Amino acid sequence: MDLSAPYIIGRWLLYPDADGKLPDRGILDTLASHSDLWHQRIGIVATLALIRQGQTADTLRIATRLLDHRHDLIHKATGWMLREVGKKDPGCLLEYLESHFRDMPRTALRYAIERLPEPQRLYWLKRQ
Repeated sequence: MDLSAPYIIGRWLLYPDADGKLPDRGILDTLASHSDLWHQRIGIVATLALIRQGQTADTLRIATRLLDHRHDLIHKATGWMLREVGKKDPGCLLEYLESHFRDMPRTALRYAIERLPEPQRLYWLKRQ
């Protein structure tokens, strides 16, 4: 699922359909709101294809929606996608962290900051 979601749903969201319109990205919100954990995880992991194209807004929106999730697998996926955002746009990640680090599960935060220089990682961990 982690390997296929970005290539199936994520890529599908990047290409116009026959009438020239891009698919509605609301599918990500629908998946993230689903009662099934795996649908929710697909909702965040599918955004990897968008991140790779420099489009981070959907990832940040879905990540925020999932911040209070109870399951560790969602925390890991959310942190992973935030880390990917940081690879593409470090300032965007830092801005997101500044707004949301207090609400983030520790696992999500640790995954999100994994690639930051050690002083920055320690800074965020101490603030939480």
